[in-house]
Amino acid sequence: MCGRIALYTPPERLARAFAARLGDDVDPGAAPRWNVGPTSQVLALTARVPATGTGPELILDRFRWGLVPSWATDTAIGSRLFNARAETADTKPSFRTAFRNRRAAVVADGFMEWQQGAGGNQPFFFRRADGAPLAFAGLWERWLDPHRGPEGSTLRSCTIITTAAGPDVAPVHDRMPVVLEAEALDRWLDPANADVPGLKGLLHPGAAGVLARYPIDRRVGNVRNDDPAVIEPVDPRTAIGPSAT
Repeated sequence: MCGRIALYTPPERLARAFAARLGDDVDPGAAPRWNVGPTSQVLALTARVPATGTGPELILDRFRWGLVPSWATDTAIGSRLFNARAETADTKPSFRTAFRNRRAAVVADGFMEWQQGAGGNQPFFFRRADGAPLAFAGLWERWLDPHRGPEGSTLRSCTIITTAAGPDVAPVHDRMPVVLEAEALDRWLDPANADVPGLKGLLHPGAAGVLARYPIDRRVGNVRNDDPAVIEPVDPRTAIGPSAT
């Protein structure tokens, strides 16, 4: 599972990194966050075809983390649908329509996973070894509040797709978010791509060396602890990977 991310790079810089346009309601200099959990606002990329008919344009927009299907009666279901399993995302009723029509890539500077141990669960922070932002395969939905009529407020929500852990994550946890590299990102977001088997083929664990990891303070387990210290190594001598230096 992936239930915690860090998002501290300003949205304006993230948009440049992915050659995307910022959504109209995204603050270019939004405050950094180091401990973001489900039901919070996150940033995700989607691709739209402009009215001019040119190629798809990438948009970096705000979404509530925790997918709320269009048929839901309220938003509570979103607190349970913050992850979708790669193995079933195309068939599970909560996700299958979005899989075909509303794919996204949730962006982050890093994510956390917990390693089980006799002395309690130890959180680890994962980020790209090359320092670039991460793009996780995701899905999004648009939900209209049924209690407020056709003119009611619309909620945009999203989920992060997870898969079996690759070599960088397996020593800590058995699942990980699907990290999309550039070519896979383009294929995943392409609104004209209806090749479901091909899309599922993009949802695999990352190669060894893509991610660096190190142990962090257990304070990260409480989302109210949202400060730079929660992603600092608890002991630099035990840090693992390039991010330790």
